[in-house]
Amino acid sequence: MQKMTRTLLGLGALFIALVVVLYLVAHQQKEFVLQGEVEANRVDISVRVQGRAKEVFYDLGDNVKEGDTLVILENPAMIAQQITAEAQYNVAKANRDVAYSTRPEQIEIQKALLASAEDGVTLAKQSFDRVQKAIQKGGVSQQVFDEAKTSYEVALKDKLAAEASLQLAENGASIETKHLADAQVAQAKAALNQVNTDVDTLIVKATANGQVTAKVAEVGQLYNPGTPLYSLIDLTDMWVTFNIREDFLRAAKIGDVFEVEIPALKETVEVKITALNALGQYANWRATKATGEFDLRTFEVRAKPIKNIEALRPGMSVIAKWNTRKAQ
Repeated sequence: MQKMTRTLLGLGALFIALVVVLYLVAHQQKEFVLQGEVEANRVDISVRVQGRAKEVFYDLGDNVKEGDTLVILENPAMIAQQITAEAQYNVAKANRDVAYSTRPEQIEIQKALLASAEDGVTLAKQSFDRVQKAIQKGGVSQQVFDEAKTSYEVALKDKLAAEASLQLAENGASIETKHLADAQVAQAKAALNQVNTDVDTLIVKATANGQVTAKVAEVGQLYNPGTPLYSLIDLTDMWVTFNIREDFLRAAKIGDVFEVEIPALKETVEVKITALNALGQYANWRATKATGEFDLRTFEVRAKPIKNIEALRPGMSVIAKWNTRKAQ
């Protein structure tokens, strides 16, 4: 009897233990693992104008700073265009100077003609005054009076013409001619600036700090506009990206921290969520309405390492245990 009692107690204890284990297994939170990738900003350095590579200064793996010269191109035809544009600009400036300039000798001639015209007015006025007094006394005929009056009026007109000629000599060309000369200078200057800009771009420079990850430039090769010569990545600004279905987000928010494992480095680090973006519908829409549920979308989760990781590189895989996420 006592033996049977012990057996029953043992079976009861075993049953209770089994129930507890089944309960814990049923309520244990399933581990949810995400695989993502390390990414970084990439800058492609391309050719703006056609040219042949004369000198190449950097190779794969080199670090460059913004403004460093990467490649020097040569284009003899463009240099010839620059020389022509400079000559046309100088010609336009010379024509403008002519339009605004006055010749001193021409001014002196016009001054002399004006002085002569003024003397002619004085003499014609004196003659007209004498004839006018004489006709009142009947000493001269009407014809003589008319001739004297006409001579005086002609002398006045000659003086006005001489004054206008002097003013024209002093002022130079007309306003319209000056405006045309100014416009031609501006046009030539714009053309020269454009050519100078194109010539400057024969020196290809880095537009950002980074490390060379792709290199196409080779000495002697001819490159057309738009051809990429280098690709740079910014190793100071990297992040990890995961794609996760919305029903697994579980109220994730920007600022949450979770751990990721980097197999290539055999390290586990903490990262902080910096962005949650819905991806385009064309590739990540999951229809579940047939099961009585709803459509699900995929979100991009972007997170940055909290601490700097010297050996981290874009393209490395990362494994995240999503359940370790905690709010900050």
